[in-house]
Amino acid sequence: MPTEIQEYLTLGQTLTPHDVYAVGFFLAAWIFYAYFSAWYGRRVPSLQGVLDGLRSTWALRMVERDNRMVDVNIVRNLTRSSQFFASTTLLILGALIALLGYVQRAADVVAELPFAIEASHRLWDIKILLLVGIFVYAFFKFSWSIRQFGFCSIVVGAVPKTPKDAEECDKEVASLSLLVSYASGSFNQGLRSYYFAMAALSWFLHPWLMMAITVWIVRVLYAREFHSRTLEVLSGGGIEIASVRASRRNWR
Repeated sequence: MPTEIQEYLTLGQTLTPHDVYAVGFFLAAWIFYAYFSAWYGRRVPSLQGVLDGLRSTWALRMVERDNRMVDVNIVRNLTRSSQFFASTTLLILGALIALLGYVQRAADVVAELPFAIEASHRLWDIKILLLVGIFVYAFFKFSWSIRQFGFCSIVVGAVPKTPKDAEECDKEVASLSLLVSYASGSFNQGLRSYYFAMAALSWFLHPWLMMAITVWIVRVLYAREFHSRTLEVLSGGGIEIASVRASRRNWR
């Protein structure tokens, strides 16, 4: 049996219990928040819910317009965000794959940092591969978001020009609002991967730090999605208060 295979078969000896707990907590927190945000967002005001209403309004206004260039530009701008992150994700994946060939040098740099713990080369490979898996997942989400926004542009072109009654375009209006919602949801899931990648990156220093950063990221995501000033403005409440506070402090 090749030596490399034998080394990977001793994975239980490579991963310490602290590493196992940290990775398990990290994955559980990510999966839990993904389901929780979807469930909780259907019961209380959230960024996704408020934007879904605005998307429906946009689709209705699009039917009333004779010139659809505004709507085409909106879809184009939304697509550019997904394209930017998809291309950036590919660059990050290339850097991570290249890092696998410089594990010793990277380990020496990290070992000089305070509170960093020593890790074997195989454990370093596992940590890098975890980041690779996260960004591969993000790339699939961003690329699917790009395709969905492309479908939105087709729906925009399929809507009849200045229909006599908006009910004639109910199917197209519903399709456009749903497709934009699905595309934005895929984009949000890909962007959320970047947040959790920060927690996975802290694993190179210490597994307990990874758990602490994971909790902090979940808190940040929850605050921005359900209790941010942006949500207050989009939902139509507290606009004056939000504008005053935004001039003083803008971290959400």
